[in-house]
Amino acid sequence: MKNKILITGGAGFMGSYFIKYLVDKHPYIEIVNVDSLTYAGNLHNLDSITDNERYTFIEGDITDITKLDLIVKEHQIELIVNFAAETHVDNSIQSPLKAINTNVIGVASILEIVRKYDIELLQVSTDEVFGTIDTGSFNEHSAFAPNSPYSAGKAGGDLLCRAYHETYNTKVIVTHSCNVFGPNQYPEKLIPLAITNILENKTIPLYGDGLNIREWIYVEDHSRAIEFIIEHGVSGEVYNIGTGSELTNLDLITRLLQQLGKDENAIEYVTDRLGHDRRYAIDSTKLRQLGWSPSFDFDIALRKTINWYQENKEWWEPLKYNKEAK
Repeated sequence: MKNKILITGGAGFMGSYFIKYLVDKHPYIEIVNVDSLTYAGNLHNLDSITDNERYTFIEGDITDITKLDLIVKEHQIELIVNFAAETHVDNSIQSPLKAINTNVIGVASILEIVRKYDIELLQVSTDEVFGTIDTGSFNEHSAFAPNSPYSAGKAGGDLLCRAYHETYNTKVIVTHSCNVFGPNQYPEKLIPLAITNILENKTIPLYGDGLNIREWIYVEDHSRAIEFIIEHGVSGEVYNIGTGSELTNLDLITRLLQQLGKDENAIEYVTDRLGHDRRYAIDSTKLRQLGWSPSFDFDIALRKTINWYQENKEWWEPLKYNKEAK
């Protein structure tokens, strides 16, 4: 593991968890967190380490290449882990250029800095770049077929990573993960939205027939995977991060309702999302053969997540109803 690490998008759900995970596990690491603090970026996610002398926060956008250059130079950064992205599919449908700017131009800016200073990059990406699959699963060599502006932008950033490695021998690794869930996830995503709506005795909107299938991973397992890939992955390679925990959205919501003592009358079927992928599934054999495997049982992790939202209403309620709240 490198000693001086820049985490971009580190005030968001996955990035903030990964920062806390590294600070707790690696006492020698120094971390700089750069985040533009859009509505889903929340510095309260990092309250437990704000005063840690090995942690520095800088507000900034990954498309600002001049600022990135200064940060990398000043802090002698050895590795960048890019979590920064416009991740909400519905938002990307409404404002595609914003998603494309962050997910493509932002990655290009980071790659230029990585190339200039000959440092390393781990690009955190998604299984959505592959599009939908009826049977079987996508491996690292599967063709991209994105079906939303969000996933198309992520695919563009990932392809730039490949091109920079092939053209300039840039030190970059790309990961494609299944859906991540856990504490501190902004309450627009399916699991935290469903949990908080149930806690508020509100209905849960469910797209289409609810039979779209997703694969799920607990946020700590995702952090472990990123750490493992940094330590054991090979530059220029791509690694899928998956668990095999596939559920229809309807099954997922039903489990949440059962755990919270509600029935299916709380489900509100709504018009399907434009370009809604039917099923995601990825083959993580490559990463497992390298030595990583998930630690958390899905139902146990789901219970942990429910408990967190039950106990932290003061965190999610202001965010849910005021996107300016931090």
